[in-house]
Amino acid sequence: MIALGADHGGLLLKEAIKKYLDSEKIAYQDFGTFTEASIDYAPIAAKVAHSIVNGEADKGILCCGTGIGMSIAANKVKGIRASVCDNDFCTEMTRRHNNSNILCLGGRVIDEEKAVSLAKLYLETPFEGGRHQTRIDEIAAIERGEL
Repeated sequence: MIALGADHGGLLLKEAIKKYLDSEKIAYQDFGTFTEASIDYAPIAAKVAHSIVNGEADKGILCCGTGIGMSIAANKVKGIRASVCDNDFCTEMTRRHNNSNILCLGGRVIDEEKAVSLAKLYLETPFEGGRHQTRIDEIAAIERGEL
């Protein structure tokens, strides 16, 4: 399952991604927001991040104005590797090399078509493991206070 979330700045991207997920019959949970009314992003990012570390979702997609605020908030949750992406190369590499578990997109940076394209690429790209797993383990060591 995919966990989705957005603030008012990312609402249109989230809705476009939901249409894509529906068309592909990919299960998701939408943690909001559901209107264009101004809303803070941190509580939504926390809900999506916790759903992943608790095993309720496999990956997440968060959308705000730039993707930056959502990524900062989500990355405060131990075990989360949230990445802001706005192009194909970074989106592919964040999965292949960093095993990112949340994709963050900016509604004021990319359009809905690009958001859907990046979400599709993100969800289809596997983690390569190998030498990259060592780096993921080092990131986890930082979270544990060992590095």
